[in-house]
Amino acid sequence: MSREACRAGASAALIALIALTLAWELWLAPLRAGGSFLAFKALLSLLPLRGILAGRLYTYQWSSMFILGFFIEGVMRGWADHGLSQRLAWCEVLISTLFFICVLGYARSFKKLKA
Repeated sequence: MSREACRAGASAALIALIALTLAWELWLAPLRAGGSFLAFKALLSLLPLRGILAGRLYTYQWSSMFILGFFIEGVMRGWADHGLSQRLAWCEVLISTLFFICVLGYARSFKKLKA
């Protein structure tokens, strides 16, 4: 996969994760009626957005570990929740996995140039 494809994939996955998180916790299946404070986790996913969109290698490197928190939450809620919330959790797992793969591909493309 090319560097630009990885960059586009990571950007799209992160934006999709932000949208999913907000929709999930505010409208689709919040823990409490009217929305939950878990929507604030979308603010956390905004942290790497600027660097991902700009293609900063350092942001790609640290966000590969950062995204694992969303992956873990998705697995736990996919296992424990039911109904729509469970399906949304598995979507979170899928999107965070896609992001992780794209981030690794992007970072790896720099290593190949040096070798």
